Amino acid sequence: MLRAETDNTWLMDLPPTVRQRWSAAAVSILLVVGFGIAAPFADRPLAQLNAFFPSLDAVVFVTDIITATLLFAQLAIFYSAALLALASGYLFTALIVIPHALTFSGAFSPTGLLGASDQTGSWLFIFWHAGFAVALLAYAVLRQDTHLKTISEASTLTIIAVSAVSMVCLVLGLTWLATAGAIFLPTLVVDKSHLSSFVHYPIGLTIAISASAFAILWTRRRTVLDQWLMVVTLASILELAFSGLLPSVRFSLGFYVGRVFSLVTSSVVLVVLLAETMRLYVLLARSNAMLRREQANKLMSLEALASSIAHELKQPLSAMILHSGIALRLIEMEPPDVAEASSTLRDVKSDGERTHQILESTLALFGKDREKHVQDLIDVNETVRGVFRVLRDELVYHGVTARMKLAPQLPLITGHRGQLQELFINVIQNAIEALDDVERTHRVLTVRTADAGGKTIVAEVEDSGPGIDPINVEKVFDAFVTTKPNGTGLGLALCRMIVDRHGGRISASPIRPHGSIIRIELPQKTTATAAS
Repeated sequence: MLRAETDNTWLMDLPPTVRQRWSAAAVSILLVVGFGIAAPFADRPLAQLNAFFPSLDAVVFVTDIITATLLFAQLAIFYSAALLALASGYLFTALIVIPHALTFSGAFSPTGLLGASDQTGSWLFIFWHAGFAVALLAYAVLRQDTHLKTISEASTLTIIAVSAVSMVCLVLGLTWLATAGAIFLPTLVVDKSHLSSFVHYPIGLTIAISASAFAILWTRRRTVLDQWLMVVTLASILELAFSGLLPSVRFSLGFYVGRVFSLVTSSVVLVVLLAETMRLYVLLARSNAMLRREQANKLMSLEALASSIAHELKQPLSAMILHSGIALRLIEMEPPDVAEASSTLRDVKSDGERTHQILESTLALFGKDREKHVQDLIDVNETVRGVFRVLRDELVYHGVTARMKLAPQLPLITGHRGQLQELFINVIQNAIEALDDVERTHRVLTVRTADAGGKTIVAEVEDSGPGIDPINVEKVFDAFVTTKPNGTGLGLALCRMIVDRHGGRISASPIRPHGSIIRIELPQKTTATAAS
């Protein structure tokens, strides 16, 4: 079972925009102006162009059959009696122009095919426009019945099939009436060039039906489709006025201008349908692209979370493996060095605690409640000293000379202790790795802290490495951007994320002739101070 759902995205429910209202008004004004210019000369006779009318009918057939197909297609997703009536009306006009073109006198034969007489083409024209006017009126009357119904695909196809068969039978019946049954119909054409005065009555009735449809659409809540159907109704009324009310001579100026108006009647809804279909396609494409980007962002977030955990845990896990191996060797010695082994095992315990702290800090950084992390009073100087203790083996292994120039009486700040520790570990470890590219005797790393005016705490990590390419200064903190062969590109990106969470700022700059500085600014949130 298929259930149509309304979400104000299709013509039958979508209210017109200001631009669409102005567009419809502009087309209506052009139609009225064109009518006003041609009306005084409507009775002026012109040459009979026999090929003009079949060509015009062919255009009407193509546009109306496509419009009917698009409207019928909507029944599967937006079923309503009004939509069915409108689609049937367009199908009727597409079908009836076929006998109209074949039976038009002078087109394919002097009197027309299918046993036509001089009256056949005119009566088929009346039937054509009267049937379409009834369809417009039915749509306008049924338009208020906007409740949606649940129908099956099979019943939808049945409804369309019944409608199509009914329209075919109706056109066949009207064609027989206009040809073989012409004796039962009043005379519309006096001779090949003049119309009977009786033509005013069916034309007037058809105009009245169209005007009723226009009035109903005007007085009710209008959608985009309703608005453009009003334009179609106006064009149809003006066409009928040119075809039977103003001129009394066939093949006059008004006669030809009226046929041009029929092109507007048959093409307006098709153009709007195609434009709206393209608009919906663009919206769908944009929505699909946004969905894909959202999925990619989620995958990237998962990748970043996994990579950051691996990046952060690599150092303490390596230290745990190293210290565990040392402890085992100390215990296996003859005699065992229990004191040193105990000290080494305490380092393993410390590394394990740090691993636990890293996991908590990372989850706090990426989790839903990351803005509500625990706020501790933190001494930045003590945090730096603790980081150097954690990385002392790294410093020795890489042959780096570490220097601390810490400001005395540095104010405390508030923040997440674990995250700020990981911030300095990442920055300092990044500097240690950068120093691998210089000689061991020139590997110097300096950390400075300062109180910048009582509102901001500044920490700088300076190294004597190869420095940072000025072109890449703005990119070093982007995720997955790295210049190291085996780097993940997440260390400094995590640093910026942590600093941002604490309302601070982090930046990088090269030093001449070589080296670089990472500058961290953290806002002071308390007046308490710590001893140096």
